[in-house]
Order: sequence, then structure tokens, then C-alpha cells
Amino acid sequence: MSRMQVLLRKAIFFSFFINSVFKQRNSAKRASSFALAALFVFHFSLLSAQVGSVRNDVVVGFTGGGDMSFIDFSPRVKQTLQPGITGGLVVRYTSEKYFGMFCAAQLEVNFTQRGWNELIDDGSDNTYSRTTSYVEVPFLAHLSFGSERRGAQFFINAGPAVGWFLSEAEHYGYTAERPWDVSSRANHVTAQYGRAVEHPFEYGITGGLGVELLTAIGHFTLEGRYFFGLSDIYGNSKADPFGRSANNTISARLAYLFDL
Repeated sequence: MSRMQVLLRKAIFFSFFINSVFKQRNSAKRASSFALAALFVFHFSLLSAQVGSVRNDVVVGFTGGGDMSFIDFSPRVKQTLQPGITGGLVVRYTSEKYFGMFCAAQLEVNFTQRGWNELIDDGSDNTYSRTTSYVEVPFLAHLSFGSERRGAQFFINAGPAVGWFLSEAEHYGYTAERPWDVSSRANHVTAQYGRAVEHPFEYGITGGLGVELLTAIGHFTLEGRYFFGLSDIYGNSKADPFGRSANNTISARLAYLFDL
């Protein structure tokens, strides 16, 4: 068994472990986690039957970009996307090439902003948004196609991600003439106001598509990525006001990497 296959099988085990240890009430979350693990098993079981040429390439660098986030609340809270920033460090190890596909494992440590921006249309003229900050660690399978040394590659990233909550900031919008008034909120959902994040540890699945330009001075990448949270920021027992409160984030990022 190759080193790449060992790494990928560990990533699969990790996603199963997360899903089993943190039992989830929402069937969509269970199905999403299982689907990701099944995708890894199916895809890399096919690769295990092929003979690849060995690579031992390591690149490191940094990444940065912008986020657009929302919270998947149940009961529903009407929202628009909340902007934020993201950035961090990247390490990637490429171990094999299967025909035209390069197989790598990628680890990142990122600072990322999440949150939500409510769409309040009850006539109160109130506004509300919240920015939350996390340290995020994605464990990614990185599959790429294209030039190996100079030129362009197209790539797919996918895998589990964990994070730890750092801080939050609420933003209330109202005036003396139009004071803060929650009496007419849609569905009468108001428990989120002033309620601090209760679960600091988060986990989910993330994936992205991008292009990488390989040059004499380094690697330049552009990627679009989506994070789907499987954990909730609030308690989700029957006694809690929300059955689901999971982060979801769309991001666009640039990265600069160099060979070691």
C-alpha cells in the first residue's frame, strides 16, 4: 500500500469517526458525512488497482481571501450572506501520479470569519449581523491534472475540516426613532439575539475547485471552496430553541506556494 493511500484511508476513517462520536439529530448531516466518506472509498479503491509513479514533492506557502457565510438555522432565520476574511498556512505532499492525475495530501491551518446577516423585513427597520472567528484545520485530498513542472493544473480539494471558535461580535442596527423591536420577527424566532456560541468545537466537510499556475518562482493558485458544517453552534436538544445551527461558508482564495 502506498503512502498516499494510507493518508487517504486515515482521512476516510477520520470522517467516519467524527460522525459516530458526535451523534447528530439531523439526517441530512449524517447523509452528507457518509456520502463524503463513501466517495473517498469508491474513488481511491479504484486508484489502488492502478500502478502509479512515485513522487516525493513538498510545497508550503500561505493563502488568503474572502468568505461569505450563513447559518443553517432550524427554525429558519431569513438571512443574506455575511462577508469575512480567511487566510493561513498550507503544506502539501504529492506522493504519486496515476496516469495524468497527481495525488496529494494537503493540510492547512487558517483563520476564518463566519457568521450571518439577518434579513429583517418586519417593518421595524432593525438590522442584525454577527461575525464569528475560528481557527480552521482542513485535512484535504488534493487531486490535480495538467503540467507537472511549468504551466497550469486544474485541481479538486475535498476532505473533513475541524475548527475552534475564537471570538464573536454582534452588530445591532436601530435608531431612537425606530428602537430595537423583536415583537414581529418572522416565525417569532428571537433566541439567537445575545446568545453566545455554545459549542466552540466545530467540524464539517469542505471541498473546492481551482487552477494552479506553476512558474519558476513558485505556485500561484486560485480556488473556490465551500464548507458545510456538521456541528451546531448552539445546543440542539429538545429543550433548546434550535434543532440545527450550523456554519456554511463560501470562499474565494488565492495562494502562493513554493517547493521545498
